[in-house]
Amino acid sequence: MNTVLRVFSYLQRYPTLAIAQLSCAVLMTVLVIVFPEIVKRVTGDVIPNRKLELLLPYTLVAAGAFLLTNIFNALRIVLNNTFEQKVIFDIRSDLYAKIQRLPIKWFDNKRTGDVMTRVTEDVTAMERVLIDGIEQGIVAALQILVVGVYLFLQNPSLAAISMIPMPFLAAGAILYTRKAPERHRKVRRATSSMNSLLHDNLDGIQQIKAFTREEAELGSFNASSNKVRLATLHLMKVWAIYNPSMEFFRNLGYVFAVGFGGYWVINGGAGGEAFEERLGILTAFLVTLSLFYEPISRLHGLNQIIQAGRAAGERVFEIIDAEEEEDVDTGERLPDVVTGAVRFENVSFSYGDNIPTLKGVSLEAAPGEMVALVGQTGAGKSTIINLLTRFYEYDSGVIYVDGHPIDTLNKKSLRSAMGYVTQESFLFNGTVRENLELAKETATDEEMWAALDAANAGDFVRALPEQLETNVGERGVKLSVGEKQRVAISRVILKNPPILLLDEATASVDTETEKLIQEALEKLMEKRTSFVIAHRLSTVRNAAKIYVMEHGEVIESGDHESLLAENGTYAQLCRTSLIESDSENDA
Repeated sequence: MNTVLRVFSYLQRYPTLAIAQLSCAVLMTVLVIVFPEIVKRVTGDVIPNRKLELLLPYTLVAAGAFLLTNIFNALRIVLNNTFEQKVIFDIRSDLYAKIQRLPIKWFDNKRTGDVMTRVTEDVTAMERVLIDGIEQGIVAALQILVVGVYLFLQNPSLAAISMIPMPFLAAGAILYTRKAPERHRKVRRATSSMNSLLHDNLDGIQQIKAFTREEAELGSFNASSNKVRLATLHLMKVWAIYNPSMEFFRNLGYVFAVGFGGYWVINGGAGGEAFEERLGILTAFLVTLSLFYEPISRLHGLNQIIQAGRAAGERVFEIIDAEEEEDVDTGERLPDVVTGAVRFENVSFSYGDNIPTLKGVSLEAAPGEMVALVGQTGAGKSTIINLLTRFYEYDSGVIYVDGHPIDTLNKKSLRSAMGYVTQESFLFNGTVRENLELAKETATDEEMWAALDAANAGDFVRALPEQLETNVGERGVKLSVGEKQRVAISRVILKNPPILLLDEATASVDTETEKLIQEALEKLMEKRTSFVIAHRLSTVRNAAKIYVMEHGEVIESGDHESLLAENGTYAQLCRTSLIESDSENDA
């Protein structure tokens, strides 16, 4: 129930809409009892006494009541949907904003499909709680209250007899609700798992086809889909028992009203009413009783929707309640002019699996200096960059940028001073222009073309059908690997940061493209502090300092010539081609 209350807490943001909607609901609910009252007077007075002059006025009053009821209902629906869409917008906005503030470590343990399911399907399920919870729930509750009072005013004894099924209806709702949350949770979990598998398979469709895994993956998807089917069927089977049972007890109320009401009309009662009057009261009572039990039936259906929304809300609020990354806007800002001096002092770090990734690493880069990180896979090279950008926080030691410990720095300021090029550069599904604007939103066409030319990307972009306005597709699928990489380098050139982080920026391209990218990188690294992770000797040999890493430790450092002269691990890496040579001269 706390989850449902948290959903409804969003309603407090729009009190005017809430009051207006509630007012419409109250007015239309009060008007509901006009027609039964007209029926009572027509059948109990007008018809028996042949008062034809009253028939038209009563008919017009009933028609007017229905007209006003529907006018207020239409206004309520408009207000209600405006109200609820504002709230849903707020929930989605809060959820996405929270996702943006979560640390990278959080995403390491989540499947993308699961997160997408929460943002789309689970929020939509919460929307049903708001739409039906307000639109149906409030109106139904008000109608039960108003009509119930009216029934007891007409005939307390007959009303009390008609209410005999109420305890059974309440008990059934309680019993159903006790186990309902877990049933709905199973459906949400199974749906999320299926969506995650679908997302992974769509991302990996080339690998599936390359390894002819279509049949196997279809089997996996069908197995996951079958879990959704079974969970949903179990949910519906319970509902198939619950809903008709409640309908049976509700109909008993009509049976009791007809039986005892008929006896009262025939034999009379203590009130001394005439036969015709009693007949009018019973007729109006039966009409009104349908207005009493109909919203009860709606509430039972609403209970099903609320339980589904509750399970979805738990998943949404699980993200909203997750521990977020320290605010990127807090802390000391770097000065406007950053020289790019970087120093690691005895830094240790673990990704949380009790296996140390870095063990007492110390290294430094002077302003404008190129530093290369080499070593076998898993040595901790990429972790150096992850810590420098504060994607992860180190466990011990200190990292300085321009003499400032980075754990005291404003993250936005720190990351603004850095340009990051990865092995597989990510391009958003948009135009070349939109991808470049990621670095500098106010960049002019001249600045963009200058950056593209500097990255050796200008020629191929000019050859694209719409040049800067060409859509590159999801993850840049319409471009080659080398073209994507050069656009990514252009993006960093446009950003113009004092510190560069290059993680295997030329590892996935052919020799000719690698030379174009290498030329672009050399231009990019001029007068900038650069951390380069590379396996190409042509890149590494130009570094002012080379740090050789092994099992999370720096085991050698120096320039290319001095490390070769030491004939240690670096020299061994060169000999075994773990650092690749590009020519006979490199060899």
